[in-house]
Amino acid sequence: MGADFSVLIVDDVGTVRNFLHQTLVHLGIDNISEASTAGQCLQMSEDNQYSIIFLDIELPDGNGKEIIEKLNQISPSSNVVMVSAHSTVENVKDAIDKGAKGFVVKPFSPKKIAAILKKFAPDGPQVKLPD
Repeated sequence: MGADFSVLIVDDVGTVRNFLHQTLVHLGIDNISEASTAGQCLQMSEDNQYSIIFLDIELPDGNGKEIIEKLNQISPSSNVVMVSAHSTVENVKDAIDKGAKGFVVKPFSPKKIAAILKKFAPDGPQVKLPD
């Protein structure tokens, strides 16, 4: 896979970041960064261009849905995918309306993450969908 393909995981829960990180590694992604706050996410997005940003809705210093627009201005080529246990129709619609390109419901499976990678990075990593 190309070195230009990178992922940013933004979640305040370390175990969630770790599970997603390990899932991405298993799927062949090796350029992975992590942030635990909205502030870190925005700063890291100013410093680096990410192919995909997995963004939690509930962060200690902000609402993920509220920073989607900022992320799309800072890094228009990044695909922001919301990640939340709260998958209400309103939450999904609101996130998409604000510029998210996808929505993943917690708890998520490796198969779901692989499908997101295939959807948003068809020329990126050649991941195999798990059985």
